[in-house]
Amino acid sequence: MHNENMEEIKSISMQNVTFSYKGKKRYVFEDFSVDIEPNHITGIIGRNGQGKTTLMNLIAGKFEPDEGIIEIDGKNPATDIGTAKRIVYVAGVMSYSEIKLKKIIEEYRLMYEKFDEEFAHKLMELFGLNKKAKIKNLSKGQETIFNFCCGMATRADITILDEPVSGVDAISRNKIYEIILRDYIEHPRTILISSHMLGEMEKILSHMIMIGNKDVLFAGDIEELKDSVYRVDGELANIEKYCEEKKVLYKKNQTLGAMAVIEGRLNKEEAEKADELELATSKLSGEEIYMYKTDLKNTNQMEALWEKKN
Repeated sequence: MHNENMEEIKSISMQNVTFSYKGKKRYVFEDFSVDIEPNHITGIIGRNGQGKTTLMNLIAGKFEPDEGIIEIDGKNPATDIGTAKRIVYVAGVMSYSEIKLKKIIEEYRLMYEKFDEEFAHKLMELFGLNKKAKIKNLSKGQETIFNFCCGMATRADITILDEPVSGVDAISRNKIYEIILRDYIEHPRTILISSHMLGEMEKILSHMIMIGNKDVLFAGDIEELKDSVYRVDGELANIEKYCEEKKVLYKKNQTLGAMAVIEGRLNKEEAEKADELELATSKLSGEEIYMYKTDLKNTNQMEALWEKKN
């Protein structure tokens, strides 16, 4: 049952954070700031090496920044014990080796006051995990699933799931997404998820944080993101005319016409302009927007593979 005496999280803030790993000259983050909307399911999206895991560890208080402030309800998660107890961080591989699953469950029960042991065992049964098995004998996918089961059963006020579907088959991935959404509805809290599989995960997210080049590319409601970018298709000359004085993220001439991806709102006026030029307009998924915002160089290089020399 939810602890009624514990107030819900009101703010999660990172201000002017600079962080580098010891012995490394390269900064993962420099003067990085973001406010995370609490009590939502938020996806943290970024390419490999962009700092998703580092960001989650900073929020969990496992890392401390070189500079800047990280606060949850005005308190530092790295130094405030009460705040730290409200957070669970779960990665795919946690390195327990010889320990049996049932022993790890017992440790979670001692660490987290809202830990629902019955729920943890139900989840394990659903995924076919034997509580008497040793962690070292699990496959990578099974270990990821087991850690997910433990993390969700904590019902922690901030539940951080780092790549919860890594190495997991498609059927189990869909179960994981469904469990996250259903358990959030039953026990509302802040759930932060990182994953490479944005297309799959998007359906359960209400908010998204997009990171790239040591900065925040977007942070907020996922529907606002989808309303901020759109696509137009049609004849090249009309595309060129329509794109004048607009911020174009990507444009290409295709075999059967041209297309452009535009940053801005597709309001009634813009839709009418497109219609006059016989251009088709469409919205993009969060995954497509992320690609156009972060991977333009590779997208252009891909197109160049099939360009014909004059």
